[in-house]
Amino acid sequence: MSLIPATILTGFLGSGKTTLLKRVLAEAHGQKIAVIENEFGEENIDSDILVSDTQEQIIQMSNGCICCTIREDLRATLRDLAEKKRKGELDFDRVVIETTGVADPGPVAQTFFMDDEVAESYLLDSILTLVDAKHAATQLNDRQEARRQVGFADQIFISKTDLVAAEEVDALMHRLKHMNPRAPQKAVHFGEVPLSEVFDLRGFNLNAKLDIDPDFLKEEEHDHHDHEHNHVHGEHCNHPSHGHGAGHHHHHDDDVKSFVFKSDRAFDPAKLEDFLGAIVNIYGPRMLRYKGVLNMKGTDRKVIFQGVHQLMGSDLGPAWAEGEQRSSKMVFIGIDLPKDIFLQGMEQSLV
Repeated sequence: MSLIPATILTGFLGSGKTTLLKRVLAEAHGQKIAVIENEFGEENIDSDILVSDTQEQIIQMSNGCICCTIREDLRATLRDLAEKKRKGELDFDRVVIETTGVADPGPVAQTFFMDDEVAESYLLDSILTLVDAKHAATQLNDRQEARRQVGFADQIFISKTDLVAAEEVDALMHRLKHMNPRAPQKAVHFGEVPLSEVFDLRGFNLNAKLDIDPDFLKEEEHDHHDHEHNHVHGEHCNHPSHGHGAGHHHHHDDDVKSFVFKSDRAFDPAKLEDFLGAIVNIYGPRMLRYKGVLNMKGTDRKVIFQGVHQLMGSDLGPAWAEGEQRSSKMVFIGIDLPKDIFLQGMEQSLV
């Protein structure tokens, strides 16, 4: 049986997850989807679509989708669904897991790699994060969970952009890009997103594509020359929550940050493995996502590397093309990671 693709849907309360799920559950899109709800809070799918019967954990929708709540842990629910699918008791093509508004998606993602039974049945496709433009500034300022959800994302959907001024949306996108330059951002109306933009995004595939926002890289290079200018903020800090002139971007000092390592020299595989093993040991819980396309000594193929928290894996990608500049690029996204230690360690792992 081929692997069942799974999508993790996360986002703060009110960001439109429920709207998105309702569409997924009620629309005639011809896909049979199993939705796993982390818990039923007041913010969840209303009972008019769900015939909720407390005895039965799995509810079938009119369009063939299935909805179930987790009463034990996620692993048990995933194994149970896969087994029912194998036995032909349930028919579904993919799974969407909705995490609660304050959950950290990291452990949910790790389940797909750590539990052998789950890994044999499912393929983790991506983590989608919904951000509510109207309340994002406050949520990102006050709640680390909201910042972590941004750091984990493979794709960010920004809802309610019609309720705020264009420059606020611009400032928000800029801020999110600093936290996570890997995830494309898209403004959506409430949770209304074409399903083609929700599924099969391949965020966890070890593919040779490393999407880092190109403007982010330009800015990083610009940051090096221009450090004083960017970081001197007296009382005139113009926070998005206080009015704000278009065009100027405040560098927020969010604890979730990203940085990129780039080099044209090849890595020494043993040194790199030792270094990454060591930092994951120390900083793993604060390392949200990291991914690289690397030039390794001893192989003519690109080495694709990625990790979530303490779990990392690598794979041989396509061969370097003739005449292609062999270079490495790695992005780290995490909470208060010591950028200089990381960059210096990567530098020392080169041949």
